[in-house]
Amino acid sequence: MTKVEDVVTVRGERDLFERTGHLFAAATEIACAANDMHTWSATRPTTMRAENVRGRKVRKVYLPRVLLDPASAAHLREITALGAQVRVTEREINETILLDQRIAILAAEVTPDGRSYTVLSRPDLVNGIRSLFEVAWRSATDLATYEVRFDELRQFTPQILDLLSSGCTDETAARTMGVGLRTYRRRVAELMAALGATSRFQAGARAREAGLL
Repeated sequence: MTKVEDVVTVRGERDLFERTGHLFAAATEIACAANDMHTWSATRPTTMRAENVRGRKVRKVYLPRVLLDPASAAHLREITALGAQVRVTEREINETILLDQRIAILAAEVTPDGRSYTVLSRPDLVNGIRSLFEVAWRSATDLATYEVRFDELRQFTPQILDLLSSGCTDETAARTMGVGLRTYRRRVAELMAALGATSRFQAGARAREAGLL
């Protein structure tokens, strides 16, 4: 672990859990931005338990791909019922946790050697990160509203992924699904957006990473 003033870099999930467990336990306000449920749940499993929402102000922002996993979607609905505020954004976000607006935890990119996390407590840095979170929060869509739009896509996701991985033409895929070519291509585009993919190949790779293939 390397420390420079109020900035601490932690190597690996276990070390982060050991170093920040008391901060999560004491926090009354938690703000979280993540691509999906895996970043922070793998790091700190108890933070994702529904019962830990009670008595706290909890706000979470995720990318649409979190809704492709039925268990994750059900969990988000559960914590929403307990008082958490959950929103979905299609824009890129920095995977971040803010605790009581005074501690920020940033997740680095995944590497072959694992993931590192940066814990910050310097007020000016935390305020800057909090401002970025608030921008993402304001532009995101409430979970219930987004799910209404997402239901159709979730229904067809497994079949679309199978067709993409098969390498068949769009025309063949559309006929297989019993829809028009334009409808098929629209659904593919929506799925790519949900996965944060810029190509069909990347969509397939991310779907495998998320356990959807």
